[in-house]
Amino acid sequence: MSQVRKEPAYISGQQRNAPTNAEMVFELIRPAPLTEQKRSRDGCIYLYRAMKFIGWLPPKQGVLRYVYLTWTLMTFVWCTTYLPLGFLGSYMTQIKSFSPGEFLTSLQVCINAYGSSVKVAITYSMLWRLIKAKNILDQLDLRCTAMEEREKIHLVVARSNHAFLIFTFVYCGYAGSTYLSSVLSGRPPWQLYNPFIDWHDGTLKLWVASTLEYMVMSGAVLQDQLSDTYPLIYTLILRAHLDMLRERIRRLRSDENLSEAESYEELVKCVMDHKLILRYCAIIKPVISGTIFTQFLLIGLVLGLTLINVFFFSDIWTGIASFMFVITILLQTFPFCYTCNLIMEDCESLTHAIFQSNWVDASRRYKTTLLYFLQNVQQPIVFIAGGIFQISMSSNISVAKFAFSVITITKQMNIADKFKTD
Repeated sequence: MSQVRKEPAYISGQQRNAPTNAEMVFELIRPAPLTEQKRSRDGCIYLYRAMKFIGWLPPKQGVLRYVYLTWTLMTFVWCTTYLPLGFLGSYMTQIKSFSPGEFLTSLQVCINAYGSSVKVAITYSMLWRLIKAKNILDQLDLRCTAMEEREKIHLVVARSNHAFLIFTFVYCGYAGSTYLSSVLSGRPPWQLYNPFIDWHDGTLKLWVASTLEYMVMSGAVLQDQLSDTYPLIYTLILRAHLDMLRERIRRLRSDENLSEAESYEELVKCVMDHKLILRYCAIIKPVISGTIFTQFLLIGLVLGLTLINVFFFSDIWTGIASFMFVITILLQTFPFCYTCNLIMEDCESLTHAIFQSNWVDASRRYKTTLLYFLQNVQQPIVFIAGGIFQISMSSNISVAKFAFSVITITKQMNIADKFKTD
């Protein structure tokens, strides 16, 4: 009798359950099995795919590099330069045709567009820092050999890509809702200056002008999203490595099979891990400082104008679009500021882990090195915005409070009523 060859179960299972296209696109938002090898830099995959799409990562050589740089130039001309100037041009040429609600809807986005252009310029000019930081993550990953450490890397990779996907849905939701609500109400979504198409001349030109605005705004929204998400993604990965370092410190001198010299080597490795983490932070801090400082300067004013528009002038459709815009503005700083608070707590936990480690009966050399390590760890990792504000939840709330000051001034001066009567 001829023998029938039986394939292993895992092969036949893979053939039966071939992933669909949607599953392949969203596979990174779920932790990969430990049979796969994931690196910390994989948490930036969605982020860098978007950068490549918008024109930030050209090929290193060849004809395609120059074709790609043409696309890069186009995105910066239209999304970074034309968009803020388009708002200014519309105010100079057709300010009298704006209703109060339309003007506030345009103004709130206009101010944010100028801030976004500054953030994009800072991020793009310092993109080399973010790329270099990924190389340091590769060095940190070399120490992640234990199964539980690899599991933590897989979790933070999924969490980072999931966060980027959530930002994408919210940002695209704002652009799409504003586009549809405005066109269905009979006006362009942002009324950018367009000398070639007069949207008043019929429904077709309204849709054409609105669609062109939507395309420009979509590119600007993606650029803004990149500037807003990289701080969160890079600090989420930072927290994962701080957590793994804390666990390594707790295990120091707990293995009875290790000699005193081997335990000392493990301590030295922990010190080197902490130095790598500090190098990682030093590389990304200048980029984060500029982008978050710009956002801190604008968040209160933009939120205030948006809430005034919602409370006094908006209809149901404008209200939905403004609500999505408020969520977008809050996402630009609050998640990252909260993560900064958690990083400071993580640094404090490192100090506690050193105190609670098994060092009492260690050698003099071990205790001396441990004391040096403790002195360095006691200095928390703090991010500063523009060299002025410490980035934390308290500073974020302080600058966001300005929104209520804007609303209070509007009420006391009856500005809303004057707009309505005029």
